[in-house]
Amino acid sequence: MKTIHQYHLDGEKQVTTLALRDGYRIVRCEYLVAQKRVYLWVEEPLRIDLPVSERQFMVVGSGTPVPVSYQHVDTALDPFGPQAFHVYEVIAPAELPTSCLRKPFSPAIFGVVERQHA
Repeated sequence: MKTIHQYHLDGEKQVTTLALRDGYRIVRCEYLVAQKRVYLWVEEPLRIDLPVSERQFMVVGSGTPVPVSYQHVDTALDPFGPQAFHVYEVIAPAELPTSCLRKPFSPAIFGVVERQHA
């Protein structure tokens, strides 16, 4: 069995820590005008034998720089204003799979091209 829980996220540039069961899936993100907050809906398994992991999320406005390691989750729009709220999962660089990390340029991959003069 599984269920969907609703979580409110703290204000802009503040980290919210959620304890989520392994196998969770984020299903919706929305800015609720009446509460003036961003909410996250997360589908989680109800199995108590699954481990719980702490995950951190941050809300930022458009144009706000975030570290490269952060992963975009969803964007919530204010239906009555110009604001957009972007939700990122806060991931430390050490937690990223190696396929996500930039590798330094290696000329051996492409070969060396010598410039010819006319």
